[in-house]
Amino acid sequence: MNAANEENTNGRIPGEMPLIPYDLTGREELAETLLRNMLLTRKFEESLQYYFSLGMIHGTMHLCIGEEAAYSGTCAALTKDDDMFATHRGHGAAISKGIDIKGMMAEIFGRATGVCKGHGGSMHIADKDVGVLGANGIVGPALALACGAAFAHKTRGENCVALAFFGDGATNEGIFHESMNLASIWNLPVLFICTNNTYGMSTHISRVMKDTDITHRAIPYAMKSFRVNGNDALAVYETVKKAREIALAGPEPVLVVEDTYRISGHSKSDGNLYRSKEEINAWKKRDPIRYLEQVMLADGSFTQEDLDRIDRETTETIEEAVRFAIDSPYPKLEDVYEDVYAE
Repeated sequence: MNAANEENTNGRIPGEMPLIPYDLTGREELAETLLRNMLLTRKFEESLQYYFSLGMIHGTMHLCIGEEAAYSGTCAALTKDDDMFATHRGHGAAISKGIDIKGMMAEIFGRATGVCKGHGGSMHIADKDVGVLGANGIVGPALALACGAAFAHKTRGENCVALAFFGDGATNEGIFHESMNLASIWNLPVLFICTNNTYGMSTHISRVMKDTDITHRAIPYAMKSFRVNGNDALAVYETVKKAREIALAGPEPVLVVEDTYRISGHSKSDGNLYRSKEEINAWKKRDPIRYLEQVMLADGSFTQEDLDRIDRETTETIEEAVRFAIDSPYPKLEDVYEDVYAE
């Protein structure tokens, strides 16, 4: 199954992204939410880049600049009670699922007021109160963890799904196939969301997959699948909304492949030597934030003044979060083993 706004973006240099005419009548709140979460994600990560360069943030981090529509559109289709498991590139997913931005910023600054009390950092963000059940520094575990959460929902008779984000690189891991098979056999209400940014670290998808259409990997498991332009937040939302309905009605698992691209490098140490400036610049022209703004203006439901207001408000939110993080205390040494569990 394929969404109407599907595009083949597996080529290294994409073409122009056509403007799809959307009727936003009655959906103004949705459009604003999608744009707001994308702007919050972009500005959140730009702040991280800046303070990391000053030595005020330690460790490593993986940015999703360029992929914001995939996370915003996906999470907008979920409810608060749905569970979401993110990847190491999970800032946008957590923000779009409704995590407290002050607490998340403080967490990455390593402060005691963080959502994980400063113990988790960038790659282990979690807040069960909003259904953010954790990011992970390992490739692929979200798939199996989501199966467990979906099994719990099904067993309890809850009208919820569990969702796992993963990248195209994870689809070559054994845990991908094990989880797809398990979810299919047990008829679990789980959404497998592949943010296909065409690179597994520095390796292009075409070098590791003979068939680069990842939806085909659902066929052996008799699983429904969708493919969508991951830079179009509205298209992503509609696709995931439909997939969620199918997952609950079965119940059954559904695979959604969202074709997108990370403008930023894989991590802070990535020099982008494996791809050209021409390729990166071509994708910058497909910026998901600018695209949604154009859609909102073209529909006539929003004015430039409306967009400027949203821009100001999101900037103020991020600036306030940064101040909160910097003013917060570090965890105490005697609390180093708090909330740490082992068998």
